Amino acid sequence: MATPMPEDGKLAKIRALLAKAEDPATTPEEAEAYFGKAAELMAKYGIERAMLADADPNLDRPGDRMIVIEGTYANDRIFLLGYITDALNCHGITKHKSRGRTEVHLFGYESDLDRVELLFTSLLLQMFNGVRRARPPYGEKLITYRKSWIAGFILRIDERLREIEARARQEAPAAASGRSAELVVADRKTVVRAQFKAAYPNARSGGGAKRRGSGGDDGRSAANRADLGQTRVGSRRAISV
Repeated sequence: MATPMPEDGKLAKIRALLAKAEDPATTPEEAEAYFGKAAELMAKYGIERAMLADADPNLDRPGDRMIVIEGTYANDRIFLLGYITDALNCHGITKHKSRGRTEVHLFGYESDLDRVELLFTSLLLQMFNGVRRARPPYGEKLITYRKSWIAGFILRIDERLREIEARARQEAPAAASGRSAELVVADRKTVVRAQFKAAYPNARSGGGAKRRGSGGDDGRSAANRADLGQTRVGSRRAISV
C-alpha cells in the first residue's frame, strides 16, 4: 500500500485557490489567475518531493497503478490521460479493452502518479463540461466540432503542464547532494522508463490527439482557463470515469 502524500499548508492553499477558480461567480479572467497560481504551487510541490527523495529514496519510490476508463469518448479520455501522464514524468500503456472498459497501466514515482490521478479526474470533468457548452459554426457536424474541440483542449493542457513543470525545475534549489532538479527528474524518468520496458518490452508508442474540425481553437481557449485539480491527493486506487 502506497503512503499518501501528506497534508500540508501548500496543499491546503492549492485547494483553496482551485475552489475560487471553480466558483460560478468567478470571472474567466479571475479563474485563470487562480489556476495559474495553483498549478505553479502543484508543480513546485512535485519538485520538492523529488528533491527530498533524492536524499532519502524511501520518501518517494517508483510504483504503478491501473486507471479504468469507461463511458463515451473513450479514446479522448485515454488521450487526455496519456498527455497528463507524459507531462508529469510518468509512462503508461493501454492494457486491456473489453465491453466499453479500458485499463491503462501507469508507471511512475508515487508522488507523480498521485498528481496524474488528481489532474486527470479534474480535467476530465472540465473538458466534458466545456465541450457540452460549446457550439459549432453553422453547417459543421456537432461530433466533428466536438472531437476537434477536445483535441485542442488536450494539446493546450499538455503545453501548459510542460511549461509549468519546466519552470518549476529551473527555479528549484539544488538537492542536498548538490544535484539540480533537472538532473534529479531526468534520472527519475530513466528509472520509470526502465520499469515500463521491463513490464512491456514490446510496447509501441500510440497516436496523438490531432483532429479535423473547427473546434480546436475553442478547445485551446477553454484549456487556458482550466484549473489543474480539485480532488484530494492521495489514495492509490483504480479510477473509473
